Amino acid sequence: MERYCHMYSIPYIIIGKGSNCLFDDLGFDGCVILNRIASLERIEHGIYRVGSGFRFNHLGVLTCNEGFTGLEFAGGIPGTVGGAIYMNAGANGQETANTIESIDIVTTEGKFQTLNRVDLSFGYRTSPFQSMKDLAAIIAVTFQLQSSKSAKKRQQEFLKRRRMTQPVQERSAGSVFRNPSSLGVSAAELIDKAGLKGCSIGGAMVSHIHANFFVNTGGATSQDMLNLIALVKDRVDRKFGIELGEEILYFRPYCNYMNREI
Repeated sequence: MERYCHMYSIPYIIIGKGSNCLFDDLGFDGCVILNRIASLERIEHGIYRVGSGFRFNHLGVLTCNEGFTGLEFAGGIPGTVGGAIYMNAGANGQETANTIESIDIVTTEGKFQTLNRVDLSFGYRTSPFQSMKDLAAIIAVTFQLQSSKSAKKRQQEFLKRRRMTQPVQERSAGSVFRNPSSLGVSAAELIDKAGLKGCSIGGAMVSHIHANFFVNTGGATSQDMLNLIALVKDRVDRKFGIELGEEILYFRPYCNYMNREI
């Protein structure tokens, strides 16, 4: 399907669970492909080869239950393995890139490639796949994890903290902004100190629980969210001189968003 879209210049997006995605109110004028590659293989001790459509939180729980460390944080992150790789998802001092051995992809020409972790450059919430021009899709990921007797307990602590500090029972698309680099302060802290918790536009509101989560209180439109994002960015910039960068991905209706995998 990806090759067909590329051949006929049809914009496409590969969606797993849609975490960190905000679609325009007009939708997306192209092909939306649902990733259902949900395979899992135990290659050897601590090495898992996982389909890109496998649920990332399930992988985190499974690996911890089997006595391996590295993906404790994943137990609380919705989305798929492919999306976690694409965004280099992370939390609690861990990130996806630290556990990767290799990644299998398919190019827009239909060629399969295996890329080794040592040849790939990841950063905070960034991966080389975000700018890879000939990427059609991430197919599978091989993770290398270390044995740990305390991984399961640590994950349970992470999940408990998440339930207490994030609006997990409300409708949101996850963190809206990346944390500013090298400043020692999070986006949530800046938004909170700017007095924006509870600020709302239409049905979109800055969460009272965690200021970097914008929740749909009922009937929120995409434009409500965009307007709230713009307002928060402006207020934080005016107060602290810091320009927040979005972590959330916005999909316009008529733009070519080939190579997205969320």
